[in-house]
Amino acid sequence: MEQETLICCFLLLAFSLFLASLLFFISMKYSIDHLLQPAYASFPEAQRRPVIGITANYSGCDATLRDQYYKQIVTAGGIPVIIPPISDTAVIADTLEQVDGILLTGGGDYNPLWCGEDPLPGLHNINAERDAAELLLTRMAYHRQKPVLGICRGIQTLAMALGGHVNQDITQKVKHSQDADRSEATHTISVVEDSLLHSIYGGQTTLFVNSFHHQAVDDPGDMFRITAQSSDGIVEAIESTEYKSIIGVQWHPEWMGEEGLPLFRWLVRSAKEYQQVGDIHKRILTLDTHCDTPMFFHQNVDFTQRDPRILVDLHKMTEGRQDATIMVAYLPQPKIGQKFSDVVEMKTEGPAAYADMIFDKIEEIVASKPEYLSIARTPSDLYLDKRMGRKSIMLGIENGLALEHDLRNLHHFAQRGIVYITLCHNGDNDICDSARSCNTHNGVSQFGEKVIQEMNRLGIMVDMSHAGEKSFYDALDISSQPIVCSHSNCRALCDHPRNLTDDQLRRLAAKGGVAHTTFYHGFLQKTGEADILDGIRHLEHAIKVMGIDHVGIGTDFDGDGGVCGMRDASDIQQFTLQLLRRRYSEDDIAKIWGGNWLRVMAMNR
Repeated sequence: MEQETLICCFLLLAFSLFLASLLFFISMKYSIDHLLQPAYASFPEAQRRPVIGITANYSGCDATLRDQYYKQIVTAGGIPVIIPPISDTAVIADTLEQVDGILLTGGGDYNPLWCGEDPLPGLHNINAERDAAELLLTRMAYHRQKPVLGICRGIQTLAMALGGHVNQDITQKVKHSQDADRSEATHTISVVEDSLLHSIYGGQTTLFVNSFHHQAVDDPGDMFRITAQSSDGIVEAIESTEYKSIIGVQWHPEWMGEEGLPLFRWLVRSAKEYQQVGDIHKRILTLDTHCDTPMFFHQNVDFTQRDPRILVDLHKMTEGRQDATIMVAYLPQPKIGQKFSDVVEMKTEGPAAYADMIFDKIEEIVASKPEYLSIARTPSDLYLDKRMGRKSIMLGIENGLALEHDLRNLHHFAQRGIVYITLCHNGDNDICDSARSCNTHNGVSQFGEKVIQEMNRLGIMVDMSHAGEKSFYDALDISSQPIVCSHSNCRALCDHPRNLTDDQLRRLAAKGGVAHTTFYHGFLQKTGEADILDGIRHLEHAIKVMGIDHVGIGTDFDGDGGVCGMRDASDIQQFTLQLLRRRYSEDDIAKIWGGNWLRVMAMNR
């Protein structure tokens, strides 16, 4: 009887547990379904929000992060992810591919050894692993045009990584390490009126801030300018001098709630722009129609590395999301009485052999990295390379001197795959008079006429950059195909004989040709330092005169091209960003970045 009672009790207990478990499961399912209902109701999901990578701090032996950072990012409309302090360049590069912006957080002091200085006794919480990781991250983010907000230690990271200097222990007149709650402002700073910070805070020239530091930036370097200071002269904010979306602040806006939110909204908004530019570059082909990088081959530059001696290399093209470039064999024009061998660094038998030597070197570079590089000869080659993840190099000749007055050399270079010849350079040759003409032929010579006609037959584009006005108009009349100006600007904005008049632009467009804006400073403006916005002005003037179907970009990188905001191939995205901010459509951006040129190339084939 006792045994039967025990069995009944056991069965009753088991049934009770089963029933309780079932009820718990049902209630949990209801709760989870209830919790997820808003997400289900909003399906399909909204457009992806910008992802902001936040650098982690060290606390003891653990990587940590204050919640105020990621809460402000979420409130500003971004998606926060934590970047651990790992100083592995491959890991950092892959991480940067996954995020749209960077938040450099506060924390311990920097080791002054990074600046070649011995540490002072007051430093604390130095962590070499975090230092190395964030300095690498910052420099790589800079080259990839990532928007960056640096806070406290973060402003110091920007300076240390990019050519500035940090004072180890500031002399305090204003207290920069407050006793008040972190959410309270304890001193004021003055904001420079024409700064990005000034516009972010709605035109305020005085801000109330909180600070917790004794290291501070004392020299921002050339890549930044000071945009806010405290009353004792301590640098409180810096921003990029190169039109990049980068700001560093010395205080802690993450603790200041709504008052600190404008900076996080700026970061998320900038990251959204970066995301849009990246998406456009994935879909369109970006072609720079003129670079002179082969001029530096005699210095044994390494095109497959990030070589500081050149403006275009594999790394910079990758950082700028540039798909293709036309590299020219540039031949300087000897003066009367000079030999060609007197004006070139690499000695050869003559101009044709010199051009061949340049092309041999390009083919050698491509053969060393066939998985990343390719020589393209047609528009189809370019699009195939983009699909395969390769960067394309096209070949051109700058100065028809390379033909050595022999049309057979024209056939030879056509076989090598050149896509255009710039008929002259800075001096008259046997083909035509240049923009710096001595009026040798009064335009295109009789031999030049044969050259143009044979180029038409062979499918080689006729490039009239560097040509004199009479030569330009002669070539328009002679050529049966549209001609191009691979790197020429507008004389209406910069009165230089190398630039094109409005009449030239109109005549060029009427014949179906294209004129590509270049970034040589002397062709952008006569005085002062030119910048990327000057390039935009010339492009937009050409569009006004010619229409959107007849313009493009030929940077002249490594041929003295490159200006503030458009220094090298890694800055290519910056130009797209400027177009996007001016409300150009993706179709128009695609035309500017090579679509118009490829149309003309296809017509010449």
